[in-house]
Amino acid sequence: MATGRINDDQPVSELATAIDTRRLESFSDGIMAVIITLMAFQLKAPLSDHFKALENRLPELLVYILSFTVIGIYWNNHHHLFRITMRIDARVMWMNLSLMFWLSLVPFATQWVGNSHDNRWPAATYGVVAIGSALAFYALTRAILHANSGDQQLRSAVGYNIKGVISPFIFVLGIGLSFVSAYLAYACYALVSVMWFVPDRRLARRPAVSLPIENPPTLPTDV
Repeated sequence: MATGRINDDQPVSELATAIDTRRLESFSDGIMAVIITLMAFQLKAPLSDHFKALENRLPELLVYILSFTVIGIYWNNHHHLFRITMRIDARVMWMNLSLMFWLSLVPFATQWVGNSHDNRWPAATYGVVAIGSALAFYALTRAILHANSGDQQLRSAVGYNIKGVISPFIFVLGIGLSFVSAYLAYACYALVSVMWFVPDRRLARRPAVSLPIENPPTLPTDV
């Protein structure tokens, strides 16, 4: 089991795996940065200098703003979650990879909604990606708690999250409403983003786990 906090009394085998927590967070940060970059590349500038041309691009711009906010929220909460995590294991790594998979689908759903914003299927697909991401983040949280079963401070910091409980239900409602009106679905998705826009204070209030400063290996001087 990899650890994020070490001391001088730990064996060398544990020191070798102590950076895994930070590597996992860096890996996730890189993926989310690429996701935002892909969405930005998908934006198309208006074809003329008239406001009417911008108005034609407005749905594409609005869904980009929504998706950018969604990725930003996940990045923020992912950071706060891992800064207080001492240990990770294989289950945590797989659950984190599952979250990255669902988030990597956001540019696809964003582009489809931008091209056909008034159609039910793009709106429903966006909701499926949203609920998949939410459930994956929940599974990641449970995996971290399992890997740190003895850390009562972490368990109390994560605790019972009412926003995490009701968000999937709002996404399901949005998927259902997409077959009535795509705009009602978007309103549900935007509502969840507004709920999560403020970082989770339960995680932010807990001090970060102390991590070692890596030193380069030294070579023997007696040759």
